[in-house]
Amino acid sequence: MIVFDSIESVTNDFRGAFVTVGNFDGVHLSHQCICRKLAAEAKEAAAKSLVITFEPHPKMILHPNIRPFYLITTLPEKLKLLEKCLIDATVVVPFTLEYSRTTAEQFVRRDLVQKLAIKKVIVGHDYTFGQGKSGTSDYLMEEGRKCGFAVEKIDAFKVGEDIVSSTLIRNLILKGDMKKVTTLLGRWYNVEGIVEKGHGRGVGLGFPTANIKTQKVLHPAAGIYAAYAFWRDKRYLAAVNIGAKPTFADYVSTFEVFLLDFAGELRGETIDVHFVEKLRDIVKFDSPEKLKEQIAADVEKTRQILLQSE
Repeated sequence: MIVFDSIESVTNDFRGAFVTVGNFDGVHLSHQCICRKLAAEAKEAAAKSLVITFEPHPKMILHPNIRPFYLITTLPEKLKLLEKCLIDATVVVPFTLEYSRTTAEQFVRRDLVQKLAIKKVIVGHDYTFGQGKSGTSDYLMEEGRKCGFAVEKIDAFKVGEDIVSSTLIRNLILKGDMKKVTTLLGRWYNVEGIVEKGHGRGVGLGFPTANIKTQKVLHPAAGIYAAYAFWRDKRYLAAVNIGAKPTFADYVSTFEVFLLDFAGELRGETIDVHFVEKLRDIVKFDSPEKLKEQIAADVEKTRQILLQSE
């Protein structure tokens, strides 16, 4: 998949493309449905498929008071997931305050029509665009009739009774409901980070953990989780502890991973953690010995869950 860093940099061979536009945070099942449909229809029409997305997320610029701002995917992760949908190219539009003043008409007439000469645009059921979100799917259809491009609006994508959305998924991650997150994302939620020096308590308990410094601020709720840890293209069963250490009167939240059936030095290495299921909440134990017993039980339960999930 080709990645363009602006509308202006899109090459002429992408004029006449089939296009979709959005933030696509998470590239969840609804996003995948739109993107795969776009890729298939473009291929059938002997045209290119083009995704237009924005970096940073517009809300980070428009609402700077909202911090931390939770994103499901980093930009590199989003691009890899879009590529898996067989998209030919993605335009990553730099989103600034100045760009936020682009009107719906300017976006359609200047970008979609004059610069890209699109043949068709596919959007989600709740799609809005332009300054003040004045552009809607109905407005796009009206402009399409005037300017000569087709418009298709995709109905809300549901899993059970839930309309799949990035907002819903973010909230579920923050609650620690990773099983439901998986059903809406179509994959496990992942957090990647670099192993840094910890206090060494895990070694003393017989379960050496890797302390992870993460780029993402969207972590599952405090608790113990069964997960897969990917390191150097190999997958390991892993138990993850997110939160404080009340047994040791340590209330600083950390992100620690214990790799089952692994021995070696990981400090400075990058580990990608994929969450499968929450085991339990963080609990204060009467002694380190009681905690050690519980960790052993957590590790065994992790092994059972992950082996059953394969």
